[in-house]
Amino acid sequence: MGRVRVIDGDTFDVAGVRVRVHGIDAPETDQTCETEQGTRWACGAWVTSSVAVMYDGKRAICREVDQDRYGRIVARCEIAGRDVGQQLVSRGLAFAYRKYSMAYDLDEKGAAVNDRGLHASRVQDPAQFRKTRAKGRIPIDKNCAIKGNITKSGKIFHVPGQRDYERTGINLAKDERWFCTEHEARAAGWRKARR
Repeated sequence: MGRVRVIDGDTFDVAGVRVRVHGIDAPETDQTCETEQGTRWACGAWVTSSVAVMYDGKRAICREVDQDRYGRIVARCEIAGRDVGQQLVSRGLAFAYRKYSMAYDLDEKGAAVNDRGLHASRVQDPAQFRKTRAKGRIPIDKNCAIKGNITKSGKIFHVPGQRDYERTGINLAKDERWFCTEHEARAAGWRKARR
């Protein structure tokens, strides 16, 4: 039990202890979504900000369910007598994490039917986003699948079907990036891989 400091949409510090909210999965803070019209927007930052407005500084009661592979406590939390996971999923700020719990399945379906929050946009499953980002091999947006890689030879882009495409990873921390068209890649200073 203690005051909440929001880390992201599904992770809090509660009285100085890192807690992952059980049964939900929210977009990562750097994750983007797409509107029906094709405009990309910072949905992960929006979720983090919205959750902070709702819960930062409030007192939470959290009951440990498990520990995750990062050593965080996974817990069911209540604030002002209300289930945090249920509130976030119902408002479309997080998804039911069915791999670990079916507790919020119907809450998510209700949010989806009513286009609440994230359900009004195209959003990649947060678990898939983390997996893609970690490996840097699978495009986040299938329409932007050109890999801009930086090597000793300089800035090189790979298109699907080229010899080294599959084994090439993108490391955003090294300023490598994804492109939607070859023209875009060339305009940014990358050259096409020879094979």
